[in-house]
Amino acid sequence: MTGAKVLLMMGCPEIPIQTSIALYLSHKLTKLGFDVTVAGTAAASKLLKVSDFDGYYVKKLIDLDKTIVDIIEKRTDFDMCFAFMHNDAGMTYATTMSSISQARMYSIVFGRNAEALAESIEFDCEKIVAQDAHNPTRLKNKLDKVMEEIVK
Repeated sequence: MTGAKVLLMMGCPEIPIQTSIALYLSHKLTKLGFDVTVAGTAAASKLLKVSDFDGYYVKKLIDLDKTIVDIIEKRTDFDMCFAFMHNDAGMTYATTMSSISQARMYSIVFGRNAEALAESIEFDCEKIVAQDAHNPTRLKNKLDKVMEEIVK
C-alpha cells in the first residue's frame, strides 16, 4: 500500500496525547512511503503548526470541515483514514467520514472513557484503543503494530 493516500483526522485537541501521536503517525507513515494529509479543527491545526513550525513531521495540513466537503463533492478521497477520537464530537467526525469516504477506517480512541467510546462505534473500522490522556507510549506501541500490518 505504499503511496496510498492517508488522512489523519483530528478533532478537539483537549487531550494532550493527540498532538504528539498525530505528529508521530504523520512522520512514520510518510517515511514508510504513504501520502499523508492531516486534517484538523482550527485549534488542533494551530497546535500542530506551533509544534512543527518547519513542517518536518506534517507535510500537508488542511482544514477538517473543508476536507469533509471536498470528499462529499468528490474532489478528493483517501485510501485510509485514521480518526482521532476522545469524545462524541470525534465520534461524529469519524462516523461521517465512514459514510462519505471509501477509505479503510482506523479509529484511534483515547482518554479516560476510551473503552466505553470504542464500544459505541457502529461503523466498520479497526479500533486502536488506549485509556491514556497524557502518556502517548501505549498508544504509539499499538499504532506501530497496526503500521506493521499495513506494510505487509
